[in-house]
Amino acid sequence: MNGAQTGFAIRDRNLEALLLVLALMTGAGASAVVALDRNQPLSQDFWVQTATQTVLAAAFHIVLRLRARYADPLILPIVVALNGVGIAVIQSLDQATGSDAGTNQLRWTGLSMLLAAVVLWFLKDHRKLARYTFISLAVSAILLVLPLVPGISAGDINGANVWIRFGPMTFQPGEIAKITLAVFFAGYLSSHRDLILLAGRKIGPLQFPRVKDLGPMVTAWAAAVGLLVFQHDLGMSILFFGLFMVMIYVATSRVTWLGLGLVLMAVGMYFAAKIFPHVALRIDAWQNAFDPDVYGRFPGGSSQIVQGLFGMASGGLVGEGLGLGRPDLVPFANSDMIVASLGEGLGLIGLFAIVLLYLMLFTRGFRAALGTRDAFGKLLACGLSFGLALQCFVITAGVTRLIPLTGLTTPFLSAGGSSLLANWIIVAVLLGISHSARRPEPIKTNSGIMAETPAM
Repeated sequence: MNGAQTGFAIRDRNLEALLLVLALMTGAGASAVVALDRNQPLSQDFWVQTATQTVLAAAFHIVLRLRARYADPLILPIVVALNGVGIAVIQSLDQATGSDAGTNQLRWTGLSMLLAAVVLWFLKDHRKLARYTFISLAVSAILLVLPLVPGISAGDINGANVWIRFGPMTFQPGEIAKITLAVFFAGYLSSHRDLILLAGRKIGPLQFPRVKDLGPMVTAWAAAVGLLVFQHDLGMSILFFGLFMVMIYVATSRVTWLGLGLVLMAVGMYFAAKIFPHVALRIDAWQNAFDPDVYGRFPGGSSQIVQGLFGMASGGLVGEGLGLGRPDLVPFANSDMIVASLGEGLGLIGLFAIVLLYLMLFTRGFRAALGTRDAFGKLLACGLSFGLALQCFVITAGVTRLIPLTGLTTPFLSAGGSSLLANWIIVAVLLGISHSARRPEPIKTNSGIMAETPAM
């Protein structure tokens, strides 16, 4: 590696270090604002929390310098900033509700960042994951069935049966399943792309692959979505369906698959509303949110949606300030409805800033997908990035009443250890793929000496 290429890597990591300082200041500043808005001094817990986040971010940065020096320099600072703001907002809600979710979120942040660093350290080449294509499918099936197993099932919580229990702790295996399913889809499509495209029968503008070529993927998708529907987890079902469709589109480059997917989704939603009462109640709460009978109905009422809209409206353009207002009036304000809490505390300007950070994160993930040289890496990075984007869209659109509200969390912001853990692992995988995409490519010169050229 020549000096110019070494300088390229060092420049990126130095830029990342500078941006990490700004990201940590953003999180610490948000926590300080929560205390100052309530006329409280900065406590010892504030300084311990700030030091903990700084040490974790610095350790992750060092891992990148040692193991993924060419990785995108913007991804880690963006995620650290979102995670820090999320902790601050959750802590402001803790003071209003008397809970301790903020401390728990900080613990999960530490565990998630350490595990993500371990993944990044040992996963030197993301292409090794392709070896475990069908193992990933088996793991996905096990993870999705676990909440139904007696003894470890946490039972019905808030209308959904998707958690398992370890003593006082609960965990949602479906959050990890979205990663393992993405690995399976990427591995299967990258190795069967030509068969799916060329073999089979053409009917009109559609080229239908043979059942034996696409059958395993369709079976995996149908089983996952069907199981989640019966578990009353509508949000994760939408996420898995979107992940399935976008990865087929990326692999085949045929828009007709997206059109067919939208038709199937519409048909599926129609029959789900007819068959499953909880789906029908959610759609009714979305359509008739301000109807007094629907507002006060339990279960399946619209009070959560309406209170969230009122909270964002009271935040106005610049917000009432973190820790102020009445976000405690919104059920699950620190998890499902944290977007409404942000709108009330930070206003429209602050909410737009958060959305901009997410857009930057998604585009950097897609850029890693475009830059990597192998089909498996392209599909995996694209699938994981799109999964994060779809998750943000579904929950934000639900809170703002664009679509029916689902039970998804907002990545890195919402309270929830399983979601935070899964999303940090996704970040580690994206950073690894980005490193491969930006790493200089070895070439053979006329003299037979191996040289390296930067990836475009």
